[in-house]
Amino acid sequence: MSKYEPLWNYIQQYGNGANLITFSEIRNILGFEIDHSFLNYKKELIKYGFEIEKISLKDKTIKYRKCLNIEGT
Repeated sequence: MSKYEPLWNYIQQYGNGANLITFSEIRNILGFEIDHSFLNYKKELIKYGFEIEKISLKDKTIKYRKCLNIEGT
């Protein structure tokens, strides 16, 4: 199980189309701050039907969107 799985499940359950989530919301979901390892794990989200579109360190947000093609299913 990935340490980011609770976040992927949250996005899969509540995400719809293009969405934005804050670093603070992510911390509340995961119980820890995201770090550089997130860049390696973000590809896992595709298995849940979404993809990371943009990570903004300035705004402390992550923009994600629903994939048209779901990989791995």
